[in-house]
Amino acid sequence: MATTERPPASRLRAWMLEGLSDMGKGTSQGPHAQPEPAHRGQRWWRVMCLTGVDYFSTLGYQPGIAALAAGLLSPIATIVLVIVTLAGALPVYRRVADESPRGEGSIAMLERLLSFWQGKLFVLTLLGFAATDFLITITLSAADASTHLVENPHLTGALHGHQMLITLLLVALLGAVFLKGFLEAIGVAVALVGIYLALNVVVVAVGLWHVATAGHVITDWTGALTAEHGNVFVMVGLALLVFPKLALGLSGFETGVAVMPHVQGDPDDTEEKPTGRIRDTKKLLTTAALIMSGFLIATSFITTLLIPEQEFRTGGQANGRALAFLAHQYLGSAFGTVYDVSTIAILWFAGASAMAGLLNLMPRYLPRYGMAPHWARAVRPMVMVFTLIAFLVTWIFDADVDAQGGAYATGVLVLISSAAIAVTIAARKARQRNWTVAFAVISAVFLYTTVVNVIERPDGVKIGACFIAGIILVSLLSRLARAFELRVTSVTLDDLAERFVRDIASRRIRLIANEPGERDAAEYREKIEQIRADNDITPQDDLVFVEVTVTDPSEFEAGLTVRGEVLHGRYRVLTLESSSIPNALAALLLHVRDTTGCTPHIYFEWTEGGPFANFLRFFLFGQGEVAPVTREVLREAEPQRSRRPRVHVG
Repeated sequence: MATTERPPASRLRAWMLEGLSDMGKGTSQGPHAQPEPAHRGQRWWRVMCLTGVDYFSTLGYQPGIAALAAGLLSPIATIVLVIVTLAGALPVYRRVADESPRGEGSIAMLERLLSFWQGKLFVLTLLGFAATDFLITITLSAADASTHLVENPHLTGALHGHQMLITLLLVALLGAVFLKGFLEAIGVAVALVGIYLALNVVVVAVGLWHVATAGHVITDWTGALTAEHGNVFVMVGLALLVFPKLALGLSGFETGVAVMPHVQGDPDDTEEKPTGRIRDTKKLLTTAALIMSGFLIATSFITTLLIPEQEFRTGGQANGRALAFLAHQYLGSAFGTVYDVSTIAILWFAGASAMAGLLNLMPRYLPRYGMAPHWARAVRPMVMVFTLIAFLVTWIFDADVDAQGGAYATGVLVLISSAAIAVTIAARKARQRNWTVAFAVISAVFLYTTVVNVIERPDGVKIGACFIAGIILVSLLSRLARAFELRVTSVTLDDLAERFVRDIASRRIRLIANEPGERDAAEYREKIEQIRADNDITPQDDLVFVEVTVTDPSEFEAGLTVRGEVLHGRYRVLTLESSSIPNALAALLLHVRDTTGCTPHIYFEWTEGGPFANFLRFFLFGQGEVAPVTREVLREAEPQRSRRPRVHVG
């Protein structure tokens, strides 16, 4: 029975833990992915469409959200949003493209500014908000797609009241596509974006025609504005106050930088200096921002003037689908249905783009920090985790587009604020005074917007806090579980160190682990006397010291460089730097065994203090309970006891 049951389990495990190779071609997909071949990619305008499925799809719900937030002031508030987009977010991300041409984004820029554990925790916090952004993109887009389905005149009778079920099915379908294997086709994105924007041009043109031919519409709107708000200065002031509620219109910039590796660039581009890729990415960002800005202003204008206010509210026919409402009303049911299908398709593909973003983002940082289980390197387990979380978020928000707007805006604004701060620091380091001042002002604007959004709609920061807490908890538990893992990627000995090893390999290889202090002759003489007394080593036995200096204990994987030196004319010392003393010593011992064919012996003295406190010192600072941890790392790395280097403690 056991024999018959094992193969299915083995096949299931192999299928679940399959690497990331079935994701999109040329995408950064974590540690197992093949890198993008040099000088290959797509034309920038095609890659812009890949960004556009996220950015442009917000037209499906942004005009309705603007109308709910600003009422009659929606067009003016949208103009404020466009000014912030073109004068704030766009310059920031053009600078981010300069600073991170391989698509690392603003998180990597800030990561380079901070080291040790505070840097890792800061990045984990930003990853929490990024997860909020991408996951809410999935759930909000699916909810809005289901709204377009339910409110379609041909389907509303059959589907009304089933929006939650439809949203969950769309999220499940998205997860199923990734479980099968997702091939990121830029051609599909180009087709979807092209059709969707073309249909929106028709809707906008017809809407503007109706506004122009029905003269009373504009006079009614301006009269209502004057009666409600008095003068233009009050209107502008109120528009500035409600601007944070419209922040969803800023989404897409982080994705625009993340897709940089897809941009073709110039034939003479190099990875160190991809001038063409940077230039064309700036074109991508600028063109996308200009297209979206034009649509935002036009759609907010026609929806505010042509749709009754009550239709925007919950239960209204324009709630979450303002442009689709106009398409049905002015262009007929057939065109409206085509528009609905196009909107549903691009919203669903926006969820696919967000899922791909999650699967690309998490492996870029967590495995490098040792803060992800091994199965997190595979696509399918992570897809199941993200899909289940998306189910939970959909249930919490009851598949309501308006309710999720705050959480989405919070994730977007935190990432844009972090990008603005990162480029401010970069400009200051480059001694660019004018740019430093400009980016500092932009940072202040986005920080203000973020704070106001959090105060008015705290759901976003609550969801973000849950993601942050979950990521930090899982990361620390993973780091703890992998504490005894051999995490040195390579060992390199200089000429003198190799000479020491070759010399002692002719006899028994005996190494003394020494914590460097004054490094005077007395220190080494007393250490040798102590080790010989504790372990009954004769004066004729050859001994070499090994000293490890801890660099950044928060780092997980790194290469090891071993240098040899002779101190005080007689003491041979192997010196190395690492984030963890036990892991470095274990890696050196295994390397010596493999290169010499001899079993090395290493000698320690017991560390004073409680075992638990010493283990915490090892976990957080790379030192502490060195002897038993070194032995445990060796035990995990070499299961065959007879081949395992020997550890002696006196």
